[in-house]
Amino acid sequence: MFWLLFGIFLAACFAAGSTGGLFPPGPWYRNLNKPFWTPPDWVFPVVWTTLYLCMATAGARVALLPENGIAMAFWALQVALNGLWTPVFFGLKRIRLGMFVLSALWVSVFATLVALWSVDWIAGALFIPYLIWVTIAGALNASVWRLNPQEAKQAGAPVA
Repeated sequence: MFWLLFGIFLAACFAAGSTGGLFPPGPWYRNLNKPFWTPPDWVFPVVWTTLYLCMATAGARVALLPENGIAMAFWALQVALNGLWTPVFFGLKRIRLGMFVLSALWVSVFATLVALWSVDWIAGALFIPYLIWVTIAGALNASVWRLNPQEAKQAGAPVA
């Protein structure tokens, strides 16, 4: 049963992650000013694959346990927000709205970590790297916003 659940949770993770293929960074992002500490492009798929494996494992572990309702609800919320950020930031090119989505994602990942931990500490611990990465992503989104004020102001403009 664990492996079936793991597969379902992993499919949810990769469905959220597939937005990266639908809305790739492209020239718009490459031309933005970014902080010196921006990770190289190859880091993102490696980190996200690892995080998705951890997220799926955590979800499958807790799905098998009693009293898991809150943890599962938060797990669903965070994966939905995870899938929303890429279309907002790269698809719509909305830096400020991306920061809002990322902030909501951070809160939901933290809440998921706490809820998972209350049911199974190993599942909660599996979300720690995810929270760290979302913190880095939030700092990167905020830096891009700060370093590109003209792009951020064009949030209401039609996207070409």
